[in-house]
Amino acid sequence: MAIRGILFDKDGTLIDYERTWVPINREAALFAAQGDKDLADHLLRLGGHDPATDRVTPGTALAAGDFNDIAQAFAAHPRVAATSELTAGIERIFVRGGAQNSALISGVRETIEELKRRGFRLGLATNDSIGGLEASLTPHGILECFDFAAGCDSGHGAKPGPGMALAFCEAVGIAPAEAAMVGDAVHDLAMGRAAGFALNIGVVSGTSGREDLEDLADLILASVNDMPALAEFQA
Repeated sequence: MAIRGILFDKDGTLIDYERTWVPINREAALFAAQGDKDLADHLLRLGGHDPATDRVTPGTALAAGDFNDIAQAFAAHPRVAATSELTAGIERIFVRGGAQNSALISGVRETIEELKRRGFRLGLATNDSIGGLEASLTPHGILECFDFAAGCDSGHGAKPGPGMALAFCEAVGIAPAEAAMVGDAVHDLAMGRAAGFALNIGVVSGTSGREDLEDLADLILASVNDMPALAEFQA
């Protein structure tokens, strides 16, 4: 079957992870540490973010998890309690920070608009909340290009489960065998495979390298900007 629909991850795939989320990770850790800078650095490490280099390890809570994952990672430290207030506070910081700081990867707007022009049904699936998704993408004026959007709190479950991917197919009226998944994390590709998507594309524009993605990816690209040139995505 030909590809008719494309489901995109958000952060590291459309949104520039380093420019957008590195300072927000730091703010969230400082919040969880109640202003203690040394403790905040410990929490960043627990979440997968090296405070010395700002490198974020692929697959960790701060790279690919939802707010509960991040709160649980921080709460692995004995001075931090896993409470609903911790999770809610982290979410507030990410939603506000996404609205204020989000930056698209260069060329993404034009790529999404071109794929839409070619007739593909487009979707978004993120382990961010739906509020965070809207906050970080609304300033860039591309949300209207998407026929479907879901976050970890949209009722379809979180990655790597297949719920969001299957909900996308149902919403746009295609079979999983007519869909492609595009993401920068193992969670993204595992979701696409679990849903039975025809094509799972890894991009190295986010927190993962080629070696992290190659076991699950059918294709690995530098970024989504390489997609319009592929035979699978011609008009």
